[in-house]
Amino acid sequence: MPTYRDEVVVLRTHKLGEADRILTLLSRRNGKVRAVAKGVRRTSSKFGARLEPFMVADVQMYKGRSLDIVQQAESLGAYGADIATDYDRYTAASAMSETADRLNEAETTPQQYLLLVGGLRALARGDHAPRSVLDSYLLRVMSLSGWAPSLRECARCGAPGPHDWFVAQLGGIVCSACAPAGSPRVSPETGDLMRALLAGEWDQVDAASHGATAASSGLIAAYAQWHTERGIRSLSHLEAPR
Repeated sequence: MPTYRDEVVVLRTHKLGEADRILTLLSRRNGKVRAVAKGVRRTSSKFGARLEPFMVADVQMYKGRSLDIVQQAESLGAYGADIATDYDRYTAASAMSETADRLNEAETTPQQYLLLVGGLRALARGDHAPRSVLDSYLLRVMSLSGWAPSLRECARCGAPGPHDWFVAQLGGIVCSACAPAGSPRVSPETGDLMRALLAGEWDQVDAASHGATAASSGLIAAYAQWHTERGIRSLSHLEAPR
């Protein structure tokens, strides 16, 4: 049975039997992988703690028919403990992992893996507000997956912006002629913030007002929920930005 090595992020885990776990992993080179980690729930396990959610590891695995088997694991990023001790960080990381799981049922790319690792690292370090890290991740990963939102030109007719309405179903910001009745209005500050989140301009993101942060978070969540079709359950547990 062939073996291979890869770098992985642990997205979620499920108990199997008395001592094993089934892992859902996002890997750098092999996309999304489901694998069995045998004996990791025993206190004597040598690498069980390295295979908890939000951890990044270098693993060696057997290629199985339906589930691969983890043979070795070396820690590359122990982010789980720092994330789990803070509710906002934990819920943001859960939403990021669930999004990665949903989007990567098809072929993934190394850029999607690196984006998730960078987001989890930022959450663990407390570099920025957890909701802002999540919002930036959602905009970027949607773009990498082929659903880049239009944040200046009209998403429907292409008219030069900026414009004042946002419609997730139409692909982002739209002009007054294309906006259906009842469309959410986007203030200039909120539009600027969304563009900064997508570009990773963190000085501008961190200086944004509470109102713009809350408004952009709601629009970004709606956009991500629409394009993932089945929705992202973890988003319902997020508290409003403070």
